[in-house]
Amino acid sequence: MSSIVDHIDRNILRALQRDAGLSQRELADVVGLSQNACWRRLKALNDKGVLQGSTMRVDRAQLGLDLVVFVMLRTRHHSADWLDTFRRHVLTIPEVVDFHRIGGDYDYQFKVVTQDMGSYDRVYQRLISGVELDSVTSYFAMETIAEGRPLPL
Repeated sequence: MSSIVDHIDRNILRALQRDAGLSQRELADVVGLSQNACWRRLKALNDKGVLQGSTMRVDRAQLGLDLVVFVMLRTRHHSADWLDTFRRHVLTIPEVVDFHRIGGDYDYQFKVVTQDMGSYDRVYQRLISGVELDSVTSYFAMETIAEGRPLPL
């Protein structure tokens, strides 16, 4: 485990991953610190860049975002200019919620969350219209077993 955080910091991070909406007093109680000590540690974690913003999880099914697609992509292009153009292009597509450069048979993997097959096809058409690609393979999730799990601290 990183030396930037100690066991108390890890307890704080575990608690925040479970519920980022805890008040400072509640968080201090959960981790067994005074409010002032907890505040100092939170500030230090923010200053070090360990904590990055605060978000709420949204139930995608309640919003009709029922289709999850894992897209695997190969390219023949690896120049810095092409990579920059490609990354910027993909990041303009709001349905792409995770985006990774990977090793192995494919070069990139991303996760698309959208309403249905028709809306995914529009995402796909937008993706392939922006840059030259070698191959795009889509895998459709049948069931989500675990998603957005906390980091193992």
